[in-house]
Amino acid sequence: MTRFVTRKHAKLDRIACPWLVHRFIDINAEFVYVAPELVLDFAMREDALPFDVPNVELGHHGSQCSFDAFVRKYRVTDPALLLMAEIVRGADTGDMSIRPESSGLYAIAAGFASQRPARYANDHELLAAQRTVYDALYEYCRKSTA
Repeated sequence: MTRFVTRKHAKLDRIACPWLVHRFIDINAEFVYVAPELVLDFAMREDALPFDVPNVELGHHGSQCSFDAFVRKYRVTDPALLLMAEIVRGADTGDMSIRPESSGLYAIAAGFASQRPARYANDHELLAAQRTVYDALYEYCRKSTA
């Protein structure tokens, strides 16, 4: 089982990446959300892979976001997931010109994030609530690339 760690109060990339991993890479992977200043210490102490924090392999690099880094690291070649990566990148980096769908994903993710903590007690509940959004986006991308 692979363990990943990132910053708490998850938003777009920190929801999309666990979805990708659980759905296509490692269903048993564990995701831990901690205070930003604790991510790297936790990663070293617990042998976890840090993501969506500065200066790590699974983080932002240039114009690309963490979802792109996961796609690259795990050699994802599914055309639907590659299209999803563009949509997620646009939404996560604020460059909505990448894909027209990016602004919709951003709006949905922002809506979910604004409901925390009133509706979602923690990041795992937030992730669980958004799985169907990413499942639906994947199906859209799958049909768009068929």
